[in-house]
Amino acid sequence: MDKIRIFALGGLDEDGKNLYVVEINNDLFVIEAGIKYPDTEQLGIEMIIPDMKYLIENKDRVKAVFITHAHDDAMAALPYLLRQANVPIYTTPLSAVMIEEMLKKQNIKEVKIHRIKRNGKLAINGVNIRTFGLTHSIADAFGLAIETDQGAIVYAGEYIIDLNARNAAFACDITEFADIGKKGVLALLTESVYAEKPGFTAPNHRITDHIESAVEDARGRVFITLYEQNLYRLIEVIELANKYKKKIFFYNDNQRNLLRQVEKLGYYHVPAGLELSAEKFTNDYTNAIIIVSASGPNVFKVMHRIAISEDTKLELHSEDTVVIASPVVPGTEREASKMENELYKEGVRVVTLDRKKIFSMHASAEDIKMMLSLLKPKYFIPIHGEYRQLIVNANIALDSGYFADRIVVLDNGQVALFEDKVLKNTSTILPLEDLMIDGNESLDVSGMVLKDREALSTDGAIVVGVVVNYATKEVIGGPDVQSRGVIYLKEADYIVKEIGNIVERVIIDAVAANKYENMSVRMDAKDKIMRYVLKETGKRPMILPVIVEINVNE
Repeated sequence: MDKIRIFALGGLDEDGKNLYVVEINNDLFVIEAGIKYPDTEQLGIEMIIPDMKYLIENKDRVKAVFITHAHDDAMAALPYLLRQANVPIYTTPLSAVMIEEMLKKQNIKEVKIHRIKRNGKLAINGVNIRTFGLTHSIADAFGLAIETDQGAIVYAGEYIIDLNARNAAFACDITEFADIGKKGVLALLTESVYAEKPGFTAPNHRITDHIESAVEDARGRVFITLYEQNLYRLIEVIELANKYKKKIFFYNDNQRNLLRQVEKLGYYHVPAGLELSAEKFTNDYTNAIIIVSASGPNVFKVMHRIAISEDTKLELHSEDTVVIASPVVPGTEREASKMENELYKEGVRVVTLDRKKIFSMHASAEDIKMMLSLLKPKYFIPIHGEYRQLIVNANIALDSGYFADRIVVLDNGQVALFEDKVLKNTSTILPLEDLMIDGNESLDVSGMVLKDREALSTDGAIVVGVVVNYATKEVIGGPDVQSRGVIYLKEADYIVKEIGNIVERVIIDAVAANKYENMSVRMDAKDKIMRYVLKETGKRPMILPVIVEINVNE
């Protein structure tokens, strides 16, 4: 029988950074390659991506990377994989277009992207795979069943059960799930983010009823914030604009371009004459819905910039209404709070969505129970969620009649090995380390860099420089002490003098002991200065001793 290993390189005990691997004999099938946004404490970090070392080292064994939907937590780490491993991508048409746009911006070319159907069958290297449509906040989302001789491995990543989907590109067909279940499922991997919420998510994912009165009663313009990849909510807003004869103006070209691709694929068409072009829009145009969209915390940054009159396109009027339809997610809390405070200062009407009543499009407890009842997997593997959410998801399976030994809660890098239709062990652990990306560069930022940034932001920095004779190691210049954010130099002259003295003593002692070496002397000086400054000020600043050695002509 096939030897099957299932593991995650990201997505477990966290919200985002999804990357799951199904290994069948010698073949690797990868599902998702996403990012997550950093905590506010991780200074200067734009995104965090999974450790993909295992895939890069085994790139010849990677037969497919499935991207089930076009969201950052599922696809935005692809450039970092593809730069080092040109592996084939399988995804649906809308996701393919968005991936191509993303790769174009990163100047990554000649990638094999295979367009597949949401509901279809394909064979890759002799392995049969069945795809099925899922309802999520962007069109063309799907799940997949990888067939093995032990039973199917089913992945249903992010979804809700909505039997009344308003658009075929968002619809799911639960008869597909039942049919897959009849043929035998070894393991089901499904999300945990909303496992703590009772009931079904639908119809609580729809915002129309909650924002319609704000649109209808608005005395001026209506600003609506959206995550740029949330197509479902964008369509709801467009339908409201059409109903109340308001023009739509897109602040962000990215979401307008997404809509153009959706129209080209025939998934949805914006009513004629509804959109207001940039050429025709002026800041005094009142009968309009202005859609402010971006990814992650950037949507709140953009709206904050508008609120404090630092935007070149728009400024708020007192009669404007601002609807916050982009829910606060991990990594966006601080920016959202800053934005909301400024909006209230401007005196505009602010409408926020009640998170207890309006849900994002993720599976709640009853959605998960229905998926379990239709697929009837032998083993259940909760994925995509913080650890408590994984455990709650596991408890849903327990409540559904599963025994504890059939529920597999893993950590990132922990490998579940299946042989002869039985889970043999989960003892193998792949060593992993998150990769933190700084700005738009393809650079991993180490933990030491983050600690230095934290020290700079909280306790400041002290730079002390001296010049020494290369031959004699005698101090011939300095010490020069510069402090930023630690002490006011004029009021702490004695501290400055002592820091200089410490450096000189360390150099003199090292020369006397015949142990002078530039690096070791600097580290010794750094340690002694840190202890002294901590004693005198209670702070732990970044200490940067600089020793410049120069040749002196006699």
